[in-house]
Order: sequence, then structure tokens, then C-alpha cells
Amino acid sequence: MATAQDTSPPLQFATTEPGLPSVAILATGGTIAERTDPKTGAAVPAVSARDLVQAVPGLSKLANVGVLQFSNIDSSQMTPMHWARLSADLDRVLSRKDISGAVVTHGTDTMAEGAFFVDVTLQSDKPVVFTGAMNVASSPSPDGPSNILRAVAQVLSEDAQNWGVTVTLNRYVNSARDVRKTQTTNVQTFTSGEKGYLGYVFDRKVQRFNDRLHRIRVPLPDPLPDALPDVPIIQAYAGSDGRLLRHAIDTGAKGLVVEGVGAGNVNAEVFEAIEYAIGKGLPVVVATRVYYGRVEPIYGDQGGGATLQRAGCILAGDLPASKARLLLIAGLMRHGPDADALRKLFEG
Repeated sequence: MATAQDTSPPLQFATTEPGLPSVAILATGGTIAERTDPKTGAAVPAVSARDLVQAVPGLSKLANVGVLQFSNIDSSQMTPMHWARLSADLDRVLSRKDISGAVVTHGTDTMAEGAFFVDVTLQSDKPVVFTGAMNVASSPSPDGPSNILRAVAQVLSEDAQNWGVTVTLNRYVNSARDVRKTQTTNVQTFTSGEKGYLGYVFDRKVQRFNDRLHRIRVPLPDPLPDALPDVPIIQAYAGSDGRLLRHAIDTGAKGLVVEGVGAGNVNAEVFEAIEYAIGKGLPVVVATRVYYGRVEPIYGDQGGGATLQRAGCILAGDLPASKARLLLIAGLMRHGPDADALRKLFEG
């Protein structure tokens, strides 16, 4: 299969002003590129990458902006394969010496996951900022243009380097690892919880609050495979009996993420299903549904975190299940089902 590096179109620059830095904008779709359909009242894809850039006052005075229309879909339709191809495209674009960094416009539903997957797999050290909007382009108060302007300003700021991939909306800068969407409709939706924001963008300047402390790098294979490893997330809940785990195991899953309770605990029935998976050679990562804290091997009863670790499970640390799944997918592409190599990714 041809890789994204081979097939993606070149950046399109509307103008190239001498003396200005150059920034790439890769548009993937999402609310930022949608308008309200007057017939149905529903938000639908309607704005191209070029239209997005032209709607940002003052952007042309800040940088020469090259656009690439990667896709134009709602982020609820994104898959890890989309993000793998996006990561490959970003590496190709950022390999250009004239490009200072990149902005990715993306829907907010899965932005935290997409940014994390790109952060893990991207090889370039140039800044990449994911941004988007909570209000559609036809809203009386669209937030997309200002978010794009601040994202470009962040890419160019000397005070915003070495953060890896970030999610930056409504002025706040979040680490791709720690960011979560926390409000379904409010423009102030992305936070980093107890880890705190990396910084704040005001008047095209970046105020740096924190350094990026933790980053995992897992290079993607080149060329990309036709399909990525199948890794479902199964949530443990009161009364769960393990049947969904067994079904996933028996229908081709290459790994599993179990979202436990508390510090990473499951009941006895789910524990038996996990033992079944490990017996078949599948890596099992245990995360927690609790917002703050880490998975810890504390409890030694059947299904407690200590028992799960002894059985061979990999503990997800402070990664939520959605991001633990993506790291496991990347790890499986790199290391296969090598439990020790995969465990080191989650401990690193």
C-alpha cells in the first residue's frame, strides 16, 4: 500500500511574503469546518482548509500559511488509521526546512486521542498544535478563527518549544498526554486536570506555565500496514461477567484494554476472562475509569490490581483507557505481542 508520504498533495500557499515564517495547516474537518444546514438545522461539513485560513483576520501578517486538506469529516468518524496517516503526513511536511511547525484543525470529540496518537508516533521535534472549535463557522460567535490565530502564534513562539503535540483552544495550552474533553458544548472544554495547563496564549504571545515532562515515542512502520491491530476497550462494571472480553478474544482482537474501577480493579468473572486472554498470548492493559490518579497494584484479592499485575497484565499508569488503547496499538505495530517491550512503553 502506498504511504501517506507518497500520495498526499503538497501544501498550497495563497501568498508567500518575504521575511515571514511559514506554518503548515492540515485540516481534517470537525465543527470548525461545519455550518448549520438551514433545512435540517444540523451541523454539516461545509468549509475547506483554504476557507478556514481566509476567515482568520491578521493571519497573513503573522506567517505564510500553507494548507493541506487531509480530510473533511466529523471527528466522531476518525479512526487510528486516519491518525497514523496524519502523523506520516505531518512528518513529511515538517521535514521541509522552511516550515516552522504545523497546526492541525480537528473535531473536538476525539481531538485528545488524535493528538496523543500523533504525539506518540511523530518523529519531528517541530511544534504541532491541534485546535478546533466548539461553535460552527456559521455561529453568531464562531471560535474557530481566533483558535487558529493563537495556534499559529504558539507554533512561532520561542516560549512554546519542546512541548511536543499540544491541544490549544480558548487560549489554554494542554499536553497531548494529559488533555481531556470535559464539557460537551462549552468553548472551555479541554483541561489537563491535576497536571495543569502548559501555558496560555494571549495577544499572540505565549505565557509558559509548565514544561512537558513525559513523552513516549513509537515510530510507525513505513509503509503503513493495510490495517492496524484490533484493540477493543472493555469496561468493567458492577455485575460484569467477562462475556464481552471473551467475545473480543474469540473474534480476532490482538490486544485488550480493560477499564477497571478504583486503582485498577475488576471482579472475579472479568479476572477469569482476562486470564483466558493472557493464556492465548494477548497483551491486556488495565486502565481506570477514575479521572485522577494512577492504576496501582494495591489489592490482592481475585481481580485486584496486584493480582492482575501478577497474572501478566500491563498497568496503564495515569493514561485513560482511550489513550492506553492507542499506545497499545502503536506498540503492537512496533513490537508485536512482546509483553516486556509493551510493558516498558507504559512504564516509560
